[in-house]
Amino acid sequence: MRKLMVFNQVSLDGYFTDRVGDMSWARRRDPEWMKFQSENAGGDAELVFGRITYEMMASFWPTPQAREAMPQVADAMNRMRKSVFSRTLEHATWQNTRVVKGDLVTEVHKMKAEPGPDLLLMGSGQIIAQLTQARLIDEYQIVVTNTVLGSGRTMFEGVTCLPGLTLTKTQSFDNGNVVLWYSLST
Repeated sequence: MRKLMVFNQVSLDGYFTDRVGDMSWARRRDPEWMKFQSENAGGDAELVFGRITYEMMASFWPTPQAREAMPQVADAMNRMRKSVFSRTLEHATWQNTRVVKGDLVTEVHKMKAEPGPDLLLMGSGQIIAQLTQARLIDEYQIVVTNTVLGSGRTMFEGVTCLPGLTLTKTQSFDNGNVVLWYSLST
């Protein structure tokens, strides 16, 4: 059974986007953080997105600017298999991407049962909330950034269940980022 993991950055006050949906506040370009991102991107996973996150990622990672700024991450992002959940997107233009139209929870159950690499969900707050509610996310990798936004969107809007989470690992960085790894408690 494949695991479903989330990797997202949040502000110190818990928002993954600001009030207008911008995530540029999360960019940190110091060497230590860039090394972590490059090493973390080197793994084998199938990326999972909602349409909004997909369109943002697809507009950057295949570009020369992405290859110049973060070559290892760009290579990994472009190489990896990707699934985008959307009711409106007709086809995907980013290489190795398929559009999934069915019911989110049903389709993720199927994907987890298929052979293949683990699934990595990035961005996509509405999807994270629904899959948290359905207890389908096995691990959360949350990067807490030393920025206060004051308002925005959380990844858990509308979640009414309280999933038990166990902190399994932490890593801090000189730029103020702290990565927290949580696993779903059984």
